[in-house]
Amino acid sequence: MIGSRTIARACALACAIAFAAPALAQDITLRASHQFPGGKGDPRDEMVQMIARDVAAANVGIKIQVFPGASLYKANEQWGALTKGQLDISSFPLDYASGRVPQFSVTLMPGLVRNFDRADRLNSSPFMQDIKKIIEAQGAIVIADAWLSGAFASKKGCITGPDSIKGQVTRAAGPAFEQMLAAAGASIASMPSSEIYSGMQTGVLDATNTSSESFVSYRLFEQVKCLTAPGANALWFMYEPVLMSKQVFDRLKPDQQKAILAAGKKAQDWFAQEVRKGDQKLVDTFKKAGVEVIEMSASDYDAWLKVAQASAYKNFSEKVKGGDELIKKALAVQ
Repeated sequence: MIGSRTIARACALACAIAFAAPALAQDITLRASHQFPGGKGDPRDEMVQMIARDVAAANVGIKIQVFPGASLYKANEQWGALTKGQLDISSFPLDYASGRVPQFSVTLMPGLVRNFDRADRLNSSPFMQDIKKIIEAQGAIVIADAWLSGAFASKKGCITGPDSIKGQVTRAAGPAFEQMLAAAGASIASMPSSEIYSGMQTGVLDATNTSSESFVSYRLFEQVKCLTAPGANALWFMYEPVLMSKQVFDRLKPDQQKAILAAGKKAQDWFAQEVRKGDQKLVDTFKKAGVEVIEMSASDYDAWLKVAQASAYKNFSEKVKGGDELIKKALAVQ
Protein backbone atom coordinates (compact mmCIF):
# COMPACT_ATOMS: atom_id res chain seq x y z
CA MET A 1 0.00 0.00 0.00
CA ILE A 2 1.35 3.41 -0.99
CA GLY A 3 1.80 5.73 1.97
CA SER A 4 0.73 9.35 2.16
CA ARG A 5 4.35 10.54 2.31
CA THR A 6 5.18 8.73 -0.92
CA ILE A 7 2.17 10.28 -2.63
CA ALA A 8 3.16 13.72 -1.33
CA ARG A 9 6.71 13.34 -2.62
CA ALA A 10 5.43 12.24 -6.04
CA CYS A 11 3.09 15.23 -6.22
CA ALA A 12 5.88 17.60 -5.21
CA LEU A 13 8.18 16.17 -7.87
CA ALA A 14 5.48 16.40 -10.52
CA CYS A 15 4.75 20.00 -9.60
CA ALA A 16 8.47 20.88 -9.70
CA ILE A 17 8.81 19.37 -13.16
CA ALA A 18 5.67 21.14 -14.35
CA PHE A 19 6.93 24.50 -13.13
CA ALA A 20 10.47 23.91 -14.45
CA ALA A 21 9.35 22.85 -17.93
CA PRO A 22 8.47 26.35 -19.24
CA ALA A 23 11.79 27.73 -18.01
CA LEU A 24 13.73 24.91 -19.65
CA ALA A 25 11.80 25.40 -22.88
CA GLN A 26 13.05 28.98 -23.06
CA ASP A 27 16.70 27.92 -23.25
CA ILE A 28 18.24 28.31 -26.71
CA THR A 29 20.87 26.03 -28.22
CA LEU A 30 23.04 27.68 -30.85
CA ARG A 31 25.23 25.64 -33.21
CA ALA A 32 28.80 26.73 -33.90
CA SER A 33 30.65 25.13 -36.80
CA HIS A 34 34.24 25.27 -38.00
CA GLN A 35 36.62 23.18 -40.10
CA PHE A 36 39.53 22.97 -37.64
CA PRO A 37 40.45 19.97 -35.46
CA GLY A 38 38.60 19.92 -32.16
CA GLY A 39 40.31 19.33 -28.83
CA LYS A 40 43.80 19.35 -30.39
CA GLY A 41 44.97 22.79 -29.20
CA ASP A 42 44.12 24.72 -32.37
CA PRO A 43 43.44 28.26 -31.05
CA ARG A 44 40.56 28.76 -33.49
CA ASP A 45 38.74 25.82 -31.92
CA GLU A 46 39.75 27.01 -28.45
CA MET A 47 38.41 30.48 -29.26
CA VAL A 48 34.96 29.13 -30.13
CA GLN A 49 34.95 26.77 -27.14
CA MET A 50 35.84 29.72 -24.88
CA ILE A 51 32.90 31.72 -26.23
CA ALA A 52 30.60 28.75 -25.60
CA ARG A 53 31.79 28.39 -22.00
CA ASP A 54 31.52 32.08 -21.20
CA VAL A 55 28.05 32.43 -22.70
CA ALA A 56 26.88 29.42 -20.66
CA ALA A 57 28.42 30.96 -17.51
CA ALA A 58 26.53 34.22 -18.17
CA ASN A 59 23.31 32.28 -17.42
CA VAL A 60 21.19 34.08 -20.03
CA GLY A 61 19.43 30.99 -21.38
CA ILE A 62 21.85 30.16 -24.19
CA LYS A 63 23.93 27.06 -24.80
CA ILE A 64 26.40 26.93 -27.69
CA GLN A 65 27.14 23.49 -29.11
CA VAL A 66 30.44 23.38 -31.02
CA PHE A 67 30.91 21.16 -34.09
CA PRO A 68 34.64 21.12 -35.03
CA GLY A 69 36.40 19.42 -37.92
CA ALA A 70 33.72 20.23 -40.56
CA SER A 71 31.46 17.73 -38.78
CA LEU A 72 28.33 19.86 -39.28
CA TYR A 73 29.11 21.81 -42.45
CA LYS A 74 31.94 21.51 -44.93
CA ALA A 75 34.35 24.45 -44.92
CA ASN A 76 32.95 26.17 -48.00
CA GLU A 77 29.31 25.59 -47.02
CA GLN A 78 29.45 27.61 -43.81
CA TRP A 79 29.08 31.10 -45.27
CA GLY A 80 25.85 30.30 -47.11
CA ALA A 81 24.38 28.52 -44.09
CA LEU A 82 25.38 31.37 -41.79
CA THR A 83 23.92 34.18 -43.89
CA LYS A 84 20.67 32.24 -44.41
CA GLY A 85 20.24 31.72 -40.67
CA GLN A 86 20.70 27.93 -40.95
CA LEU A 87 23.97 28.07 -38.97
CA ASP A 88 24.36 30.27 -35.90
CA ILE A 89 28.12 30.78 -35.37
CA SER A 90 31.31 29.97 -37.27
CA SER A 91 35.04 30.54 -37.05
CA PHE A 92 35.45 31.26 -40.72
CA PRO A 93 38.29 32.26 -43.08
CA LEU A 94 36.50 35.20 -44.69
CA ASP A 95 38.29 34.84 -48.01
CA TYR A 96 36.53 31.49 -48.48
CA ALA A 97 33.41 33.53 -49.29
CA SER A 98 35.15 35.76 -51.86
CA GLY A 99 33.54 33.80 -54.69
CA ARG A 100 30.23 35.27 -53.54
CA VAL A 101 31.57 38.54 -52.14
CA PRO A 102 34.69 39.54 -54.14
CA GLN A 103 35.62 42.32 -51.71
CA PHE A 104 36.52 39.69 -49.11
CA SER A 105 39.64 38.62 -51.02
CA VAL A 106 41.35 41.78 -49.73
CA THR A 107 41.48 40.07 -46.32
CA LEU A 108 44.04 37.64 -47.80
CA MET A 109 45.93 40.03 -50.06
CA PRO A 110 49.66 39.17 -50.30
CA GLY A 111 51.84 41.48 -48.24
CA LEU A 112 49.01 43.73 -47.07
CA VAL A 113 49.41 42.96 -43.35
CA ARG A 114 52.97 41.63 -42.78
CA ASN A 115 52.88 41.44 -38.94
CA PHE A 116 50.52 41.09 -35.96
CA ASP A 117 50.93 44.68 -34.74
CA ARG A 118 49.69 45.96 -38.07
CA ALA A 119 46.83 43.44 -37.98
CA ASP A 120 45.75 44.80 -34.59
CA ARG A 121 45.73 48.34 -35.99
CA LEU A 122 43.69 47.26 -38.99
CA ASN A 123 40.90 45.95 -36.72
CA SER A 124 39.85 49.48 -35.70
CA SER A 125 40.60 51.16 -39.03
CA PRO A 126 38.21 52.57 -41.69
CA PHE A 127 39.37 49.64 -43.86
CA MET A 128 37.93 47.08 -41.46
CA GLN A 129 34.85 49.18 -40.81
CA ASP A 130 34.09 48.90 -44.53
CA ILE A 131 34.65 45.13 -44.48
CA LYS A 132 32.33 44.70 -41.50
CA LYS A 133 29.61 46.74 -43.21
CA ILE A 134 29.79 44.36 -46.16
CA ILE A 135 29.67 41.34 -43.83
CA GLU A 136 26.57 42.73 -42.12
CA ALA A 137 24.89 43.58 -45.40
CA GLN A 138 25.35 39.93 -46.40
CA GLY A 139 23.64 38.67 -43.24
CA ALA A 140 26.36 38.10 -40.65
CA ILE A 141 28.12 40.04 -37.89
CA VAL A 142 31.63 39.79 -36.43
CA ILE A 143 31.70 38.84 -32.75
CA ALA A 144 35.50 38.37 -32.58
CA ASP A 145 38.33 39.53 -34.84
CA ALA A 146 41.15 37.10 -35.63
CA TRP A 147 44.19 37.37 -37.91
CA LEU A 148 46.58 34.50 -38.58
CA SER A 149 50.02 34.56 -40.11
CA GLY A 150 50.91 31.89 -42.63
CA ALA A 151 53.74 30.06 -44.30
CA PHE A 152 54.74 28.24 -47.48
CA ALA A 153 55.85 24.63 -47.76
CA SER A 154 56.78 22.23 -50.54
CA LYS A 155 57.50 18.57 -51.14
CA LYS A 156 60.14 19.53 -53.71
CA GLY A 157 62.28 22.20 -52.04
CA CYS A 158 62.33 25.55 -50.28
CA ILE A 159 60.11 28.38 -51.50
CA THR A 160 62.02 31.65 -51.42
CA GLY A 161 61.61 34.14 -54.27
CA PRO A 162 59.03 33.91 -57.08
CA ASP A 163 61.29 31.74 -59.27
CA SER A 164 61.21 28.94 -56.67
CA ILE A 165 57.49 28.23 -57.23
CA LYS A 166 57.68 27.73 -61.02
CA GLY A 167 56.21 24.46 -62.21
CA GLN A 168 54.82 23.42 -58.83
CA VAL A 169 51.15 22.53 -58.36
CA THR A 170 50.27 24.78 -55.46
CA ARG A 171 47.33 25.32 -53.15
CA ALA A 172 46.53 28.89 -52.21
CA ALA A 173 43.79 29.97 -49.83
CA GLY A 174 42.09 32.49 -52.09
CA PRO A 175 41.99 34.27 -55.45
CA ALA A 176 44.54 36.97 -54.64
CA PHE A 177 47.23 34.43 -53.75
CA GLU A 178 46.22 32.22 -56.66
CA GLN A 179 46.70 35.14 -59.06
CA MET A 180 50.09 35.99 -57.62
CA LEU A 181 51.32 32.39 -57.64
CA ALA A 182 50.05 31.80 -61.18
CA ALA A 183 51.84 34.96 -62.31
CA ALA A 184 55.04 33.50 -60.83
CA GLY A 185 54.62 30.29 -62.84
CA ALA A 186 52.79 27.93 -60.44
CA SER A 187 49.88 25.69 -61.35
CA ILE A 188 46.91 26.17 -59.00
CA ALA A 189 44.79 23.56 -57.20
CA SER A 190 42.01 25.07 -55.07
CA MET A 191 40.89 23.40 -51.83
CA PRO A 192 40.24 24.25 -48.16
CA SER A 193 43.07 23.78 -45.69
CA SER A 194 41.42 20.65 -44.32
CA GLU A 195 42.13 18.88 -47.65
CA ILE A 196 45.81 19.85 -48.08
CA TYR A 197 47.18 16.74 -46.36
CA SER A 198 45.32 14.33 -48.62
CA GLY A 199 46.20 16.48 -51.64
CA MET A 200 49.89 16.14 -50.88
CA GLN A 201 49.60 12.50 -49.88
CA THR A 202 47.97 11.58 -53.19
CA GLY A 203 50.33 13.67 -55.31
CA VAL A 204 47.73 16.27 -56.31
CA LEU A 205 49.80 19.00 -54.64
CA ASP A 206 53.50 19.86 -54.66
CA ALA A 207 53.30 22.95 -52.48
CA THR A 208 50.92 24.96 -50.34
CA ASN A 209 50.43 28.05 -48.28
CA THR A 210 48.13 28.22 -45.29
CA SER A 211 48.07 29.55 -41.74
CA SER A 212 50.73 28.63 -39.21
CA GLU A 213 48.04 27.01 -37.07
CA SER A 214 46.76 24.83 -39.92
CA PHE A 215 50.28 23.67 -40.78
CA VAL A 216 50.52 22.23 -37.26
CA SER A 217 46.92 21.12 -36.69
CA TYR A 218 46.76 19.21 -39.97
CA ARG A 219 50.20 17.63 -39.43
CA LEU A 220 51.55 18.84 -42.76
CA PHE A 221 55.09 18.25 -41.48
CA GLU A 222 54.47 14.62 -42.43
CA GLN A 223 54.21 15.55 -46.10
CA VAL A 224 56.65 18.38 -46.88
CA LYS A 225 60.40 18.71 -47.36
CA CYS A 226 60.86 22.41 -46.58
CA LEU A 227 58.89 25.07 -44.69
CA THR A 228 59.21 28.81 -45.30
CA ALA A 229 58.16 30.20 -41.92
CA PRO A 230 56.55 33.68 -41.59
CA GLY A 231 59.48 35.32 -39.77
CA ALA A 232 59.90 39.08 -40.16
CA ASN A 233 58.54 39.04 -43.71
CA ALA A 234 55.14 37.36 -43.54
CA LEU A 235 53.63 37.58 -46.99
CA TRP A 236 50.59 35.59 -45.85
CA PHE A 237 48.07 36.95 -43.33
CA MET A 238 44.44 35.90 -43.26
CA TYR A 239 41.38 37.28 -41.49
CA GLU A 240 39.48 34.44 -39.78
CA PRO A 241 36.86 36.03 -37.51
CA VAL A 242 34.18 34.38 -35.43
CA LEU A 243 30.95 35.26 -37.22
CA MET A 244 27.33 35.00 -36.20
CA SER A 245 24.18 34.94 -38.29
CA LYS A 246 22.61 38.41 -38.14
CA GLN A 247 19.14 36.88 -38.33
CA VAL A 248 19.85 34.78 -35.25
CA PHE A 249 21.59 37.58 -33.33
CA ASP A 250 18.74 40.03 -33.96
CA ARG A 251 16.22 37.55 -32.51
CA LEU A 252 18.04 37.35 -29.19
CA LYS A 253 17.18 39.38 -26.10
CA PRO A 254 19.46 42.34 -25.23
CA ASP A 255 21.07 40.50 -22.29
CA GLN A 256 21.78 37.50 -24.54
CA GLN A 257 23.32 39.71 -27.22
CA LYS A 258 25.43 41.42 -24.58
CA ALA A 259 26.67 38.06 -23.25
CA ILE A 260 27.70 36.87 -26.72
CA LEU A 261 29.53 40.10 -27.57
CA ALA A 262 31.32 40.11 -24.20
CA ALA A 263 32.39 36.49 -24.69
CA GLY A 264 33.56 37.32 -28.20
CA LYS A 265 35.68 40.25 -27.00
CA LYS A 266 37.29 38.13 -24.29
CA ALA A 267 38.09 35.38 -26.81
CA GLN A 268 39.45 37.94 -29.28
CA ASP A 269 41.86 39.35 -26.70
CA TRP A 270 43.00 35.84 -25.74
CA PHE A 271 43.48 34.82 -29.36
CA ALA A 272 45.51 37.94 -30.21
CA GLN A 273 48.08 36.88 -27.62
CA GLU A 274 47.94 33.14 -28.23
CA VAL A 275 48.30 33.31 -32.01
CA ARG A 276 51.62 35.14 -31.71
CA LYS A 277 53.01 31.99 -30.14
CA GLY A 278 51.88 30.00 -33.14
CA ASP A 279 54.78 30.93 -35.41
CA GLN A 280 57.36 29.61 -32.94
CA LYS A 281 55.29 26.47 -32.36
CA LEU A 282 55.24 26.01 -36.14
CA VAL A 283 59.02 26.26 -36.42
CA ASP A 284 59.65 23.98 -33.44
CA THR A 285 57.17 21.34 -34.63
CA PHE A 286 58.54 21.16 -38.17
CA LYS A 287 62.17 21.11 -37.08
CA LYS A 288 61.43 18.31 -34.63
CA ALA A 289 59.86 16.37 -37.52
CA GLY A 290 63.05 16.75 -39.57
CA VAL A 291 61.68 19.32 -42.02
CA GLU A 292 64.06 22.02 -43.27
CA VAL A 293 62.88 25.43 -42.01
CA ILE A 294 63.87 28.76 -43.56
CA GLU A 295 62.51 32.32 -43.63
CA MET A 296 61.89 34.60 -46.55
CA SER A 297 64.46 37.39 -46.90
CA ALA A 298 63.47 41.02 -47.31
CA SER A 299 64.54 40.88 -50.96
CA ASP A 300 62.43 37.75 -51.53
CA TYR A 301 59.47 39.51 -49.92
CA ASP A 302 59.93 42.58 -52.10
CA ALA A 303 60.15 40.42 -55.22
CA TRP A 304 56.90 38.66 -54.33
CA LEU A 305 55.23 41.98 -53.56
CA LYS A 306 56.06 43.25 -57.05
CA VAL A 307 54.47 40.14 -58.56
CA ALA A 308 51.42 40.59 -56.32
CA GLN A 309 51.01 44.26 -57.21
CA ALA A 310 51.15 43.50 -60.92
CA SER A 311 48.63 40.65 -60.63
CA ALA A 312 46.42 40.37 -57.53
CA TYR A 313 46.43 44.05 -56.53
CA LYS A 314 45.85 45.22 -60.09
CA ASN A 315 43.05 42.75 -60.69
CA PHE A 316 41.32 43.57 -57.39
CA SER A 317 41.53 47.32 -57.95
CA GLU A 318 40.18 47.14 -61.49
CA LYS A 319 37.54 44.41 -61.27
CA VAL A 320 36.11 44.51 -57.75
CA LYS A 321 33.63 47.22 -56.84
CA GLY A 322 35.37 49.57 -54.39
CA GLY A 323 38.53 47.46 -54.61
CA ASP A 324 40.97 50.29 -55.22
CA GLU A 325 39.58 52.27 -52.28
CA LEU A 326 39.79 49.25 -49.95
CA ILE A 327 43.46 48.67 -50.77
CA LYS A 328 44.25 52.35 -50.30
CA LYS A 329 42.52 52.38 -46.90
CA ALA A 330 44.45 49.30 -45.80
CA LEU A 331 47.78 50.73 -46.96
CA ALA A 332 47.01 54.00 -45.15
CA VAL A 333 47.11 52.22 -41.77
CA GLN A 334 50.57 52.84 -40.32
